[in-house]
Amino acid sequence: MKIAVVGTGYVGLVTGTCFAEVGIDVTCVDIDQRKIDNLHKGIMPIYEPGLEEMVLRNVDKGRLHFSTSLQEAIQGAEVAFIAVGTPPGEDGSADLKYVLGVAKEIGTHMNDYLVVVTKSTVPVGTSERVRKAVFEAQALRGVNIAYDVASNPEFLKEGAAIEDFLKPDRIVVGTSSKKAEETIGKLYKPFTLNGHPVIYMDIPSAEMTKYAANAMLATKISFMNDIANLCEIMGADVNLVRKGIGSDPRIGNKFIYPGVGYGGSCFPKDVKALIRTAREHGHEMRILESVEDVNDDQKMVMSKKVVRHYGEDLKGKTFAVWGLSFKPKTDDMREAPSVVIINELLKRGAQVRAYDPVAMEEAKHQLHDTIAYAKDQYDALLDADALLLITEWPEFRVPNFDVVKKLMRGTVIFDGRNQYDRHELREMGFTYYGIGLQ
Repeated sequence: MKIAVVGTGYVGLVTGTCFAEVGIDVTCVDIDQRKIDNLHKGIMPIYEPGLEEMVLRNVDKGRLHFSTSLQEAIQGAEVAFIAVGTPPGEDGSADLKYVLGVAKEIGTHMNDYLVVVTKSTVPVGTSERVRKAVFEAQALRGVNIAYDVASNPEFLKEGAAIEDFLKPDRIVVGTSSKKAEETIGKLYKPFTLNGHPVIYMDIPSAEMTKYAANAMLATKISFMNDIANLCEIMGADVNLVRKGIGSDPRIGNKFIYPGVGYGGSCFPKDVKALIRTAREHGHEMRILESVEDVNDDQKMVMSKKVVRHYGEDLKGKTFAVWGLSFKPKTDDMREAPSVVIINELLKRGAQVRAYDPVAMEEAKHQLHDTIAYAKDQYDALLDADALLLITEWPEFRVPNFDVVKKLMRGTVIFDGRNQYDRHELREMGFTYYGIGLQ
């Protein structure tokens, strides 16, 4: 079976590589010649654990190919996935120009039956616009080649995308065509052999499922952060509250860890897009509007704690920052809380010395030379007045606090993930601040 995947970003490259891993002939397409050249050299455009090895293995086996030519990629293919970006516009709506541009190009070059699948996260109704774009492109050629459109949203967690794709909780497919359903079913058969379910539904429901899933997870995060802030005011311990509610199977223990707010390429964009879509149809998503407001405020919580401790003037103060990516096991800094926190410190005259195991180069694109970049986590501590833990990378979990104390000038720790034992640290002479804790 042969397929094409258009877009070699996070979703497209993971999708194409994982399909190749189970024996499917895959061509990944991108208009960026530099990205394609780098992929041919084994240079990845993103960091994702296990991805580089899998790409190299499948290229070597002749199952995974890279090209800038969509026309060539779809010849003989049974399925073409659209996995290009849908960046948010200023009003929060998803920008579909890349998705529809690919659909038009598919209609311009296809010569045989094809299932055109939207893998990108797109608003409800986009697949119908994709169908129309393909039809209009064919009409300009004076041809009428059979095709179907389907929706197959991705549910990949950055940092665990390979595992998520190969062992999915569920595979959601939206289609109105039996032939398309059979074609996609054949494509996913290697995954369903292990019992992973394929849930078939109509296209609008599949498109909504993706947004609803991310919106629900974002809601859990903002809810817990709101509770954490109240716990701090009332003298409750949010860690104990989290355990208490997480033991209820109706709530569960995932996505209820308080912190400094969510970021990344999905939650912020998808929440905004769903709010915007609702408004366009005369409906207000009041809960999601609050989710977004709480998250924006939560990104300021750590800098406010710093100001309460030191005052507004931070001139002469140096802050060590551990973690820059929005979550562990990725170099993604889109909407990362670290950027907001660091900029608040810099605005008040502070100096910042930061370290992240993977995201240092990406940080330089966003923060430039406004901060110092340390060679490792302990190097970041040199003469620092305080340590800020922002991203809970595994290597930050059990630091040697005797070494930490010797390297730092001050003894203050701001723990944005409640990762450390505050009683132990206070006994060692540190001043400790967590989230939702006294």
